[in-house]
Amino acid sequence: MPKPDTRKTNLFRRGHARQRSEKMNLMHWFRLTFLLLVFAGFAGAPAHSATKIEVIVNDKAITNYDVDQRAKLIRLTSRRSGSAARKAALEELVDETLQLQEANRLNISVSQSQVDSAFADIARNVKLSTDRLSAALRQQGVSPNTLKDRLRAQIAWGEAVRLRFRAEVNISDADIIAALREQESKNTNKSVEYSLQQFVFVIPSKASNSFKAQRKREVDQFRSRFTSCDEAKRIADGLKEVVTMPARRLLESEIPPNLREKAKQASVGRVADVNLGEKGYEVTAICDKREFSGSADARAALEVELRAKEGEQLSRQYLRDLRRRALIDYR
Repeated sequence: MPKPDTRKTNLFRRGHARQRSEKMNLMHWFRLTFLLLVFAGFAGAPAHSATKIEVIVNDKAITNYDVDQRAKLIRLTSRRSGSAARKAALEELVDETLQLQEANRLNISVSQSQVDSAFADIARNVKLSTDRLSAALRQQGVSPNTLKDRLRAQIAWGEAVRLRFRAEVNISDADIIAALREQESKNTNKSVEYSLQQFVFVIPSKASNSFKAQRKREVDQFRSRFTSCDEAKRIADGLKEVVTMPARRLLESEIPPNLREKAKQASVGRVADVNLGEKGYEVTAICDKREFSGSADARAALEVELRAKEGEQLSRQYLRDLRRRALIDYR
């Protein structure tokens, strides 16, 4: 943690000795000055620059130095200037304070090496060394620590959101397929979505050949009676040691190669393949198929996009909840 200027400390101590009648006021002012310097993250501020609290977020003070520094950074990275940049800086610092407090509550810590790595990434993006980026910021009156403080908050908040994201956000196959369908008119590349249902006629590992042959006859009878997946599930429920697996929705490119061609040839409501697997005979049926625009790459990209949108919405709501519960005192 930064320490106050030694000369100032000595002056305060001499003043304390000479003016005992002002002891309480002087000590109160000293503690307040020290805390403000710590909150600002800067112990070497010029003696003539008055530091005051702009806002207190729960038990954390944000000073005019913090706001001024962040406003300068915002002016460098956006088109906002003057009062607009300062207002944005103040609210950004309030948000970051809440985010860091929440991360601390969740026992999330951000190491200095993580912050330095993120700072180095920015330097590489603008084709500068970290030293030259630091020098460029200082030339504009911005301490490099101002940018590093922002990066620390972003890293901590990202981890906090991810913790909640894993518990609350679920992007299903149906969501992805629906998004792909919305792009049909924009994409001339055609793909096929399959709904596959698998039924497993279980064969114990030490089963006799006669038992395996009996199971094969049952599979053949089942296949001959197969007219739809719904009907097949009803039939399978009445058979012994037959497991109905959950239906899966897959794009053509996601179907295993050994099954893909068979799936193309099979009609909807019919069995596409019978295979003797580890657990027994696996009967795979086509419950539905539909041609539409899209591809596996499009699917992957859309999944990332959908997750990002969900994550952004969750992040905004998360922050709104923190603001609503917080004690924010603007001075």
